[in-house]
Amino acid sequence: MKWITREHAKVDRLACPWLIKNFVDKDAEFIFAPAYEIVQILAKQQDKIKTAIIPFDIPNVELGHHGEECSFDAIIKKYGLDKKHPALVELAKIVR
Repeated sequence: MKWITREHAKVDRLACPWLIKNFVDKDAEFIFAPAYEIVQILAKQQDKIKTAIIPFDIPNVELGHHGEECSFDAIIKKYGLDKKHPALVELAKIVR
């Protein structure tokens, strides 16, 4: 699966690919794109259903910041990693 986020990664955007690759999708491919290009890239993917791209750490997406929680937290919750790997919840505090 392909995953997309904004370029110029900082702590959360660097930790998320590690989390995804090690706990969600071992074959993940990551796209770090300029923010202004992401909408266009995601729009193009709608035409190619088999090549879906999952956005993370982008405003207004499921795997983004919500309240005080960061994208790392959102990925942990969505994929139930908090139940399988409780230590990730502690790591999320550092990432956050």
